[in-house]
Amino acid sequence: MKLKKSFHLAWNILIHSKLRSWLTIIGIVIGIAAVVSILSISTGAQEQLEDQLGSLGADILTITPGFSKAMGGMGFSGGDGPPGMSEDSSDEDSENLTSRDITVVKSIDNVDVVMGTVSSSGDLTYLSKTATVSVTGVDEKVWSEITTDELSSGRFLTNGDTYSIVIGGNLATQTFEDIPLNSKVTIEGKTFKVVGILESGNGVYMSIETARDVFDDIGEKEFDSISVKIEDVDLSDETVENIETKLMQSRGILNEDEKDFSVSNPSTMQETMQETMSTMSIFLGAIAAISLIVGGIGIANTMFTSVLEKTREIGIMKAIGSKNKDILLIFLINSGLIGLVGGIGGIILGTMGAGLIGSMTSSTGGISSMFSNTAVTPGLLIFALFFSMGIGMIAGVIPAYRASKLKPVDALRHE
Repeated sequence: MKLKKSFHLAWNILIHSKLRSWLTIIGIVIGIAAVVSILSISTGAQEQLEDQLGSLGADILTITPGFSKAMGGMGFSGGDGPPGMSEDSSDEDSENLTSRDITVVKSIDNVDVVMGTVSSSGDLTYLSKTATVSVTGVDEKVWSEITTDELSSGRFLTNGDTYSIVIGGNLATQTFEDIPLNSKVTIEGKTFKVVGILESGNGVYMSIETARDVFDDIGEKEFDSISVKIEDVDLSDETVENIETKLMQSRGILNEDEKDFSVSNPSTMQETMQETMSTMSIFLGAIAAISLIVGGIGIANTMFTSVLEKTREIGIMKAIGSKNKDILLIFLINSGLIGLVGGIGGIILGTMGAGLIGSMTSSTGGISSMFSNTAVTPGLLIFALFFSMGIGMIAGVIPAYRASKLKPVDALRHE
């Protein structure tokens, strides 16, 4: 029997058992929709997390005053505010970081660039509008080498930039609606020139010397944090240990419990978060797979019933010369068609569901906003389609095999 004829007969079986077949197809639709939506959302969340973690710079270590107990002291500098990720981010008795600490860190192997930073907040005025902004003082000589921020326009600070600043993109376009490049702004009564605008962020960056001159709460010699760019990310853990050892010796600290500084390692955090997201994706995928198993059982039940109903027809087909493999192929194609139709419906429903969830979570903020990014890739859709067809054909193997083994005489006698 030709394949085209087998396909036509299988399609007729599907069409002429509408209610039962379509109820089974609905089960497959729900299962595939759950798989597509969950995998697209979890993949999108993982991509978004990797982008966010990547922007932190895996090769940038951050040293801050105070001993952080949670997550190995993984805080980050260079943003618009403190991350607040530790249980005990600083001790009241902890000493600030100094130029001596920078000198010590520079002497350690695998260290490429070291930069101290200071921070404060002040009122920025442009035209008739004033807003309180966070200000970070950086070493303009090396800032462009160590920052992970990207410029939207203009340039980074360079040696000799005293009363020049670089501002965050959100500050320029949202808080003040539009601060153009090379415009003049006022911070704490001092006039500054905007020489660069970053792609995002709400902070203001200026030279350390200028920040010390403008803000009274910034000391003359202390630093709020020290950023360290390393040469080989694979040696980050070893470098962190060396930095801690050298700084403890330099600061006269003998016991680990007395340590008054923390060294963050974004590379370790990236690995931890990526493993967590992968585990979550597997867990959610397993939950969705349960729906497919239920759908597969439904297909098997439908196929068994179909074989029972078509017993006489099977006997007639065998009596006029159809072979066992012809009968087997017809019922396998029929079960595959159920899976195919269910897969197509599941892909459509799952894509719509993922988009709906993404749009709902994008405006909520907080941790749920990480699910606002969905990744419905062609590979995922092709996988879902073939997977649903595979489930259908696997579920139909036993019923199809039983149908092919029916004896013509027994099948014709069946009532």
